[in-house]
Parts: sequence; structure tokens; C-alpha cells
Amino acid sequence: MRFAATLAAFAALFALAGGPAGAEEVRRPLGVVELFTSQGCSSCPPADEALVDLAARGDVIALSFHVDYWDYLGWRDTLASPANTQRQQGYSRAFGAQSVYTPQAVINGRTHTSGAKKAEIEQTLSQMGGGVDGMRVDVSADWSGESILIDIGNGFTAHQKAHVLVVYFDSESRVTIERGENKGKTMLYRNAVTSLQSVGMWHGRATRLEVPLGDARRAGTGGCAVLLQKVGKDGVPGPILGATLLPIPAS
Repeated sequence: MRFAATLAAFAALFALAGGPAGAEEVRRPLGVVELFTSQGCSSCPPADEALVDLAARGDVIALSFHVDYWDYLGWRDTLASPANTQRQQGYSRAFGAQSVYTPQAVINGRTHTSGAKKAEIEQTLSQMGGGVDGMRVDVSADWSGESILIDIGNGFTAHQKAHVLVVYFDSESRVTIERGENKGKTMLYRNAVTSLQSVGMWHGRATRLEVPLGDARRAGTGGCAVLLQKVGKDGVPGPILGATLLPIPAS
């Protein structure tokens, strides 16, 4: 009952706002962009603005992962979490990098660049979208009472497997930064991730999963993205094979 009431409240807010641009369900996206950013990073505002534009396209799943390792510079990022930092560190190991940085845009779990290089990100998305590095597995999702129903299509080669991840996010967050390198700026953030959970495995065959939401506090005000992602034996995130975006319903 508590989740139903919370979902209704989210839906009311979503309806009053008219729904943010790009919030419609995306069943066959061009690709997935994960921006690792921080309110305490002076280089990040251009990347945050680029993500706003990417999220508004409607054919890209754009997620903002705020990290906490710049908090010591004088401003504690209000959207950051250790889990977001851990995900970026996992990508760093996957890419063989010596360290993490912001703003970093990870594209389809396969490559990365500066999050401020919007034209390069869009070019990479287009190049990957037409080939083997694009979203090649169908993924769709729908709300069903206090659950999410996730449908995943067949794979394109034998002996495939991947993790099914649900990523909850807030659709919009406006933050006035009072200290640190971005002091005095009021920033608009889109699709800031509130939590991520692995909800099952896919083994290359058409699969349906029902995911109980449980604790309503896990759900962001924007809904969730579902990612079908390979994960290495050491737990590092790998290529994303398919994805969908499922906003909080407007009614």
C-alpha cells in the first residue's frame, strides 16, 4: 500500500509537470549514455547541459551518475552516492584506466569520452547504433501494480548471458550550489540515478521477469531504465546489449 500511494504521488507530480521532454517510453533506443559527474567539479556543468539535451532527444537513454569523490573540495554533492562511484570504478577497470575522472560519458558500456563532447557522443551513438555495438536485443517494460514486468527478446548468437539491471532515477533536479568550485551556480540535472539493482539473468532466450518494487524509497520520481548488460567474472560492467526507459505513468 505504501508503494501504491507513493507511485500515485509521483504520477500526480509527473502529470502536473506535463512530463519532461524525452520521458516517453523508449523501447528501441539508439544507445545508452551514462554520465559520471559531480556538483563539485568545475568542468562538469557543460557535460550536465549536454546530458539534458541528450535526454530530450527521445531516442537515447541518458543517465546521470553523481559521484562522491570530489566532495572534499568544499561542496557535498546532493545527488551523489558511493554506489555510483563504485560503478564508475568498475568501468575504469573494464577499460584498463589508471584512474577515474569527471565528466566521463560511458557509451553503451563499451567506450568512453569526456561528457562535455556532445558532438563526439552523438557521433559514437550513431556509429554504434547501426552495427554490432548497438542495442541488438529487444527490451520492454511496463508497470503492473506494485511490480515492473520486463520482457527481453532472443539473443543474436548462441550461449549469451547478461544481467538485467533496473536503474531508478529522478527526472529533474535543480540544485543551487553554495560552496566549492561551482559556488553560486544553479544547475538543472536530468535523470539523476537514485539506485541500481540487478534483478535477474538473461541466457539468450526470450524472457519475462516480474520485479517487485519493495521499498518505495528506491524509486525515483522519473521512473527507471532497464539495462541488459554483460558483467565480467570480476564484477566489472561490460557491453550493454539492450535497454528501455520506463517513466512514472502520467495517470
